[in-house]
Amino acid sequence: MKIYMSGKLVDEKDAVVSVFDHGLLYGDGVFEGIRAYNGRVFLLDEHIDRLYDSAKAIALGIPMSKEEMVQAVVDTCKANDIKDGYIRLVVTRGVGTLGLNPYLCEKAEVIIIASGIQLYPQELYDNGMRVMTVGTIRNHPEAINPRIKSLNYLNNIMAKIEAINGGCMECLMLNHKGEVAEASGDNVFVVKNGILSTPPVTCGALEGLTRNKVIEIARKVGYEVREIPLGRYDLYVADEVFLTGTAAEIISVVDVDKRVIGDGKPGKVVGDLAARYAACANAEGTPIE
Repeated sequence: MKIYMSGKLVDEKDAVVSVFDHGLLYGDGVFEGIRAYNGRVFLLDEHIDRLYDSAKAIALGIPMSKEEMVQAVVDTCKANDIKDGYIRLVVTRGVGTLGLNPYLCEKAEVIIIASGIQLYPQELYDNGMRVMTVGTIRNHPEAINPRIKSLNYLNNIMAKIEAINGGCMECLMLNHKGEVAEASGDNVFVVKNGILSTPPVTCGALEGLTRNKVIEIARKVGYEVREIPLGRYDLYVADEVFLTGTAAEIISVVDVDKRVIGDGKPGKVVGDLAARYAACANAEGTPIE
């Protein structure tokens, strides 16, 4: 496998970072998870825009233009013969001192990995998944804003640990007001009487690009979509619940805190949207060749 580092492609065994890199020492950096389908990188420009927005929010200068970053992603996919796969794009603060001062880091490090991923087993896509509410709340937006896709994912990992220890592969995270924010790594949607609802980003959700694409597709084909605060009650009484994310794509939730959702099976709306999303993902994107 070839990894993009410091402006060139290197063998996997040579893809190393310094122990003084602030990305390692402090989780100081940003990242994107991107998908490739059918020889195209899906939503690449949108991912690059969000990467640069996240970097700007933490005062991290990326040492290359957006156009150069797009080309680097495409080149890394080519080098690894990726047609359908997953790309992890990471920008660390770079090598610095053992102190916190980020301005002592001379240059950010850009790392691109193009490989594969399967977040959940196929049976969960076929039959739906169970989730539980965890006690770990989502970061307060004035502490670390959840719209920043930073390398420090400990908030999400703590929630994931609770979920796994509770027998679930995914969970619900609430914000400081007790509203539904998101899952540990995905956005949350509910369907009630044919209307789709999802928490706005002001409730502590990452502005997911899959989330945004699903909203766009749903509205285009006539669904009403609302971005409104949701409580657990709204999920308990929903006709359908589903999660969206770049790695997860679209997956149905059939049980929330041991409340059966709908008839306990993936619903028609999520099936319709998943099919439309798959068609879109396989037809759009930045060509690798």
